[in-house]
Amino acid sequence: MSAHYPARAAIDAYGNGGFRFAGMSHQGSLLVLPSGMYRWDVSDLASLNTKDFEQVFAEAKDIDFLLLGTGGAMGRPAKPIIEIFARQNMPLDFMSTGSAVRTYGVLLAEKRKIAAAFIAVQNAI
Repeated sequence: MSAHYPARAAIDAYGNGGFRFAGMSHQGSLLVLPSGMYRWDVSDLASLNTKDFEQVFAEAKDIDFLLLGTGGAMGRPAKPIIEIFARQNMPLDFMSTGSAVRTYGVLLAEKRKIAAAFIAVQNAI
């Protein structure tokens, strides 16, 4: 997986199916890890599976918890996803993508060891 942007950056805007950060525009969902910001091939909460988080667990030593932006509305990930985070001893916090983007911004400013997975939304909430 090659980084779309080789560091974590604040999200300046979201909606219209993508995100803006670091003076760039990204279409589609986004995975934010200590090593950078990556395209994330997930289109909705229902299609998530445990393999979608392999890179998160590969960088687990540098992550305190993962924020999951679930799309336009808050939704609960499927049981296997919640269970794999529990087995990996990594807290998972899920909320709508808008709420997750705002929370990520605050935690990034606090220099917290955070990762985020944002499912793209069409309209900013």
